This record gives sequence, structure tokens and C-alpha cells, in this order.
Amino acid sequence: MAEKKQKPKYNMWQSAAFMVRLAIREREKKVPVLCVLTALLAVACNLTGLYVAPVILGSVEAHEPLARLFFIILAFLFLNLLLNAASGYLETNVLYGRITVRMALNSKLNNKMAVTSYPNTCNDELLKKVSKAGDSLNCNEAAGEAVWTTLTDLLRDVIGFLFYLALLSSVSPLLIAVIAAASLAGYCINRPLAEYRYRHREEEGECNRLFIRFYTYAEDAAMAKDIRIFGMRPWLEQMFHRTWETYRAFHRRVQNVYLWGSIAGLVLAFLQNGFAYAYLIRLVLDGDLSVPLFLLYFSAVGNFSAWISGILGDILTLHKQGLEISNIRECLEYPEPFRFEDGEPIPAAGMARGRTEYELCLEDVSFRYPGAEQDTLSHIDLTLHPGEKLAVVGLNGAGKTTLIKLLCGFLDPTQGKVLLNGRDIRQYDRRDYYRLFSAVFQDFQVLAATVAVNVAQTDENIEEEKVRDCIAKAGLTGKIESLSDGYQSKLERSVYEDAVALSGGETQRLMLARALYKDAPFVVLDEPTAALDPIAEADMYRKYHDMTQGRSSVYISHRLASTRFCDRILLIEGGRIAEEGTHETLLSLGGRYAELYEVQSRYYKKQEQLPDIGPSEESAVSQEGC
Repeated sequence: MAEKKQKPKYNMWQSAAFMVRLAIREREKKVPVLCVLTALLAVACNLTGLYVAPVILGSVEAHEPLARLFFIILAFLFLNLLLNAASGYLETNVLYGRITVRMALNSKLNNKMAVTSYPNTCNDELLKKVSKAGDSLNCNEAAGEAVWTTLTDLLRDVIGFLFYLALLSSVSPLLIAVIAAASLAGYCINRPLAEYRYRHREEEGECNRLFIRFYTYAEDAAMAKDIRIFGMRPWLEQMFHRTWETYRAFHRRVQNVYLWGSIAGLVLAFLQNGFAYAYLIRLVLDGDLSVPLFLLYFSAVGNFSAWISGILGDILTLHKQGLEISNIRECLEYPEPFRFEDGEPIPAAGMARGRTEYELCLEDVSFRYPGAEQDTLSHIDLTLHPGEKLAVVGLNGAGKTTLIKLLCGFLDPTQGKVLLNGRDIRQYDRRDYYRLFSAVFQDFQVLAATVAVNVAQTDENIEEEKVRDCIAKAGLTGKIESLSDGYQSKLERSVYEDAVALSGGETQRLMLARALYKDAPFVVLDEPTAALDPIAEADMYRKYHDMTQGRSSVYISHRLASTRFCDRILLIEGGRIAEEGTHETLLSLGGRYAELYEVQSRYYKKQEQLPDIGPSEESAVSQEGC
């Protein structure tokens, strides 16, 4: 089957112009300027080397005085030294500007992935592009920085070519034509080969991702217990070696393609140089060239061929780098399914009678993941009233998390609407919408920063009293204040040697404090007590009402007894709302909720001694203590 060629969005000249504009925007105008100066100095150095031998030999043939001969030699040496010193100085000073431009591009790529629409974070096409873009920006030799060297070399070779063209035009147009034809033939052979890696960039990106994943498993602290308990090392080694072989096989294929291109280039270079040297030797034998001119043209032929080959080689290199830069630009410009700056700002709503004035409504909402054969959620109608505490329960895979993602605006429905105070949220600036939510999700990340920064999610203008209050409401004051640095204690030992390590339950309480600090009108708690023991869970339930007072809250759980704290409970099953009501109402119905509650209750024994908590909390612990 013929391979389908994917054309890049931008050609190499557009990519080069993009890099120049980026350097100017980043206040690194010196980078393109120094590229031009470096190219001019390189040509001057080359011309100095070209003329030194013929000029000295001509002086000897003309029987110039010895003093003049020494003066000529010293003049060439001094000029060559001066030019090389200036060139070295420019190359050293341009390095930091190039790094700055590359890091700016890295920052743009990181920012894109940090703020892009949530569906893009799961988009396989974009993830592969980003993986490849990262390879293009990860070192000095990568395309994001090496392109400046290529542009400098190309400019140098073009200027040198023009000088040598003027020099050799007095010898023979045929000689110039042969050299140019051979060089162009080599270019035509190598250009399609240069695109090979770009055409297979998705395959390479997949190889890289798998290789890095299996390579880092052994160093992943989260995998350490599993590897030892389940004896995973042989399997990991097998998968690592299998992935490594796939990775190597791909690069062997790439290198073989490049090898044949190099062989073709060598054959063409041999033919063109053989013809050129034979032609010059015949001119000398016929007496049409003097010895100094023969030496000049003999050197010029090789250099002229090198200039042409250099130009074509630079174009090939620039073409490959342009493909990589085009890929970076495609990542930065990847379409956003959500509206951001172009969306409407969300009107401010205050608190009425102690409750938020925001209302969320799902109107005939269905959602199907890309590539799925059926809907995950189907025809959901739901209203979250201001200040209401809503529980969403159901078995794993029922669609609870998808429902929450729709409410939070991480996903847009494939059918129906999500309405905020009666208006479709798709018309709003989605970042404004996110500001309405605080959340504790099952998967969370602790920042490599202080406890206070983790709660406030910023290191500027932290309200210390508010941090303490949120920590207290989350039940973590005793632990934090027992630390030597208190609220300034650092977290994440992988970064800080003096960092403290919180337990799973303590970390989850920290995340709850973070959610409280944001003080948003909607609070989403996705299994907020999953890492807590029954007594600690009961304590958390006791504080739950106070923590979400006046806020609309959504509590996700598979522990049915814990839902008794909520105003309303939704049982999700088969992608639909199967049952709806309070805990007592659903039990009295004797339906699916009551059946699941009875099944769960069999696995828990009543505690003989319980902490001093209210009746509802005691029942929650005794019935659903896990």
C-alpha cells in the first residue's frame, strides 16, 4: 500500500521567519544580527585562506624582495587571526541568546498544554505532536536552537557561492554548469529522504512515549510496592527490551535511508571533482593558466563545489528543521474546542440568603467518548439548585466521573446543553467558568512548595489567616503545627531534601483545605474520604455541612451510606439517572439503591466503640466504614 504523505502546515522559510520574529519579540534581536555577522566573517576567513598561497607564489615568481614577501605572509596571518578571533567571539556571545529563544518556545509549548481545552489533554494526535515537539526543544542540537546554526551556514554558503561564481566565471561556464548539475542531482536524491523521518514522526513519537514509560517505571515510587509484591520485574524487563528493540528498529530504518543518500552524494562528488580537476590540468598543459592561477582555481573548484553542496545541504537541513518547527507551531496553534478570551465573561453572582445565586442545569445531555460505540451518558436531565448538596453514586463505570466532568466544564456534551443560570456555558470564557469551582479529585498532585503555597496555590499575597482557617476546617492543624517549619514546611522529597512526607489521608485533607481556600460557589468532592479510616471519615462527615455552607456541592461516592448527608442523591446506572431522592426515600422505595445498600452493608460490622458523633454519623460509620 502506498504511504500517505502528510504535508506540514508551514514550509521551511515560514518556519525560519517565525523563529526570527520570535527572537525579536523575546528581545533577542542580536541573534539574527549575529547570524549575519558570523556568516560574513566565515566567508572572509575562507577567502583569506584561498588567496594566501596564490599571492605568495605569485610574489615568488615575480622575484619580490624577501622583506615584502615576509610582510605579505605576516599580513595574511594577522588578518586570519583577527577574523577567526572575531568569529569565535560572535559564536560565543550568540549562544545565550539562542538558548533564550529556545526556552521561550519551550515555555509557550508548556503554557499551551497547561491551559488548553481539557479534551485536548486526551487527544492522541496532539499528544504525539507534543512528544515530538519536546524532542525538538530539549537540547542545543535540537531544531529549536540548531536552526540558527543552519541559517548562519546557509547565509555563509550563499555569500561564498556568489564570490566563487564571479571568480570561476572567467574560467569556463561549462565547468560551473557541471559542478552545479552534480550538486543539484545530489539534492534531488536527498530531499525526499530527508522527509522520511517527518512522515513517520507519529510512529517515532509512539516509540518514544512507550520507551520512556517503561524506562521510568523502575524509578517510580508509586510502582515500587507493586513491582516487589507482584514480582513484576521480569515482565517490566521484557516489556522494556521489547520497546527498546522497536525503538532501535525504527532508528536503524531511518539511518539506512540516510546512508543510501550519503552514498549517492559521494558518487556524485567524485564524478564532479574528477571532471573539474581534469579540465584545469588540461588548461595548464595548454599554457592557458599560470601556476599561481592554477593553484587559485584548483582550490576554488573544490570550494565552489563545497559552497553549492553546502547550500543544498543547508537547505535539506533547514527543511528537516523546518518540519520540526512546523510541528511545534501546529502544537501551539492546535484548535481549541472551548472558547477562552473570545468567550463572554460570566456575570458576577453574589450570595442570596446565605446561598450562591448560581444554578447549573443539564438539559437532555448525552456524551460519547471519541471512538466509542455507545454513549457513556444518555439523555440526562439534572438541575443543581443554589446551595444544594448533591450526591452522585453508582458502580464503577456507571458514568459518575463523566457527569462531573460535564458539570465542571471539562467536557462538552455530544448532545444537549449544560446551562449556567439558563445560558449555555459554551458561550462563556471557559476559564471564567472554572473559577466557579473548587474540587478535590481522586487524582491530585502536591506541589514542590510549602504547605501554605499548596493551600493557596500561589506564592504571592497569601492570606495566612485564611490558610490556617482552611487547614483547621480540613482537620489538619495538629499535624501542620507539629512540623518544625509549620505552614512553611516544604513538601515533595523528590525536590527538597528537607521536605516532609504526609500520609495519604493527610494529603487528602490538604487537598480539601486547598479547595476551601478558593472559596468558589461550587464544590466538587470526588471520594474526599477515600484515604481516611472510619473514625477520621466520621470526623470529616461531621464537618462536611459547615465546609460547604452556602455553596452548591457535588459529592461523588460508591459508599452509599455516606450520601445521607446530602439533600439529594442520584444513582447512575447504564449511563442514566436510575433513581433520585434522599437517602431515606430511596431506601423506602426498595429499588436498586436499596439493593446495593443492603449488599454493601453485609461487609461491615458494627463498631463496639465509636467516637462521640451524632446519630447520622454513627450510622454512616457502622454501615459503610470503608
